[in-house]
Amino acid sequence: MTSIRNIFDDILKEIAPTPEELYNINEIVEVVSVLLKNTARELNIEYTIIEPQGSTGIKQTQLRNDFDIDLFVGLSYDKFKHNYEGLSRNKLKKESKKDFLELCNEWIIKSLSLKEFKAPRLLYAEHPYVTVDFIDQEKDVKVKLDIVLYFDLPLDYIKKNGPITAVDRSPWHGRFVRDNLDKKQKDDVRLLKLFFKACHSYGDKSAVGKIGFIGYSAELLVYHYKTIEGVFRNFNELNKVPLDYHGRTVQELRKIEHFKNEYLIVTDPVDPNRNVGSAISERAYKYCNQKVKEFLNNPSVEFFKIKPISEADLSDLDNYFVIETINNKPEVHYTINRDKLHALGEKIKSIGEQEFSHEERFGKIEFEVYFDDSINEYTMAIYCQKPAISESYFRKGPPIKERTHATKFKQKNPNYIEKDNFLWTESKREYFTFIKFLKEYVKDNIPDNLEIINISKAIGIKKSTGKMALYVLKNMVLPFI
Repeated sequence: MTSIRNIFDDILKEIAPTPEELYNINEIVEVVSVLLKNTARELNIEYTIIEPQGSTGIKQTQLRNDFDIDLFVGLSYDKFKHNYEGLSRNKLKKESKKDFLELCNEWIIKSLSLKEFKAPRLLYAEHPYVTVDFIDQEKDVKVKLDIVLYFDLPLDYIKKNGPITAVDRSPWHGRFVRDNLDKKQKDDVRLLKLFFKACHSYGDKSAVGKIGFIGYSAELLVYHYKTIEGVFRNFNELNKVPLDYHGRTVQELRKIEHFKNEYLIVTDPVDPNRNVGSAISERAYKYCNQKVKEFLNNPSVEFFKIKPISEADLSDLDNYFVIETINNKPEVHYTINRDKLHALGEKIKSIGEQEFSHEERFGKIEFEVYFDDSINEYTMAIYCQKPAISESYFRKGPPIKERTHATKFKQKNPNYIEKDNFLWTESKREYFTFIKFLKEYVKDNIPDNLEIINISKAIGIKKSTGKMALYVLKNMVLPFI
């Protein structure tokens, strides 16, 4: 037995779910299932199956103290499709969302009548679902339960046509993991998930990159490479060697339009047109790849310990800036805020790096978003290569030999010069300090629900989340770009 395997075995003793946890989860699932069935009978609502999905469901790849339960409720698409005939895919999604919303409100929420169910509420980014807290004070049990409606589609239908809603594949993902990973491999999935969490590169709350490795990607990696050791030994090649479960060559995969420019390709065994790797941030992969290398060179349990992100040292930060905000509408889902801030960051990068004439502006710009939705704080940390630049710059015009364009350029810019066979003119910059550009651009483009607390150089950070965002950018992102 290798020293690495000894480390893994020791960690597993601490992270495998206890029998008591498994019992409590099964008991809650049974209680909720009975309530849903009884209410469905009263309301004459038809469904196909009620089944726990995700890591605590039929997959059984959860970590200890992972009490979140995903309970999926299947609906027959045949009962609904007559309402969607002739609709485009986008309109079909909108109409089906209305149906799901109605069922969530009239069936699911009304079923959660016991005193243990606290604050059932409707949530969704793309797909509506109900979330509720189950609290049994006598047993000291607190569980977050998500109840998700979906269309119960045959596997052949999904492989041929794709899903109708965003979650229709999920039950088949659960069945794939249940049927194709043995107990030892499921333990290896637990280890791999813990490693990604320790790297702060897991899920849609990943601190490194927009989205990190998800549970299903960890399960597919262990399935493909057989063991976590196999995953680690091959991790460095993930961005070079696509993993496909449908027998296609690299060349065939790259000919698929939406696979062409993907950084990682890990195709979905359930749906050949879906790349599970597309959601995994390049940044998360690169940071985890470095940590894998360090672990293989010097194996230690420390790589699997989830530690709080450090707060950045605020010395020597002339090139760093922060945007600190508060979400003043908690009902707006954190993924929406995250995505909007990433979109804002991309705009800041694009406009800040180049003048409208494509000459260089503030040099290289990089950013990272960090948020804590439990306190509604959302922060962007930014690196700017040249925070202060000249008040004017030479803008390139047309080639001298293009007489028509050259004549017009000379008329508009009488102070032109000739250089390298082109015409040039000196132009005044709208912004010549990055902080002024940043404040004015963000003020006009920040999402309405995000209240600006601070936009400043890094030295002026006001919140701990700002210092953590800066630490992530400086120590976990920039070294690997």
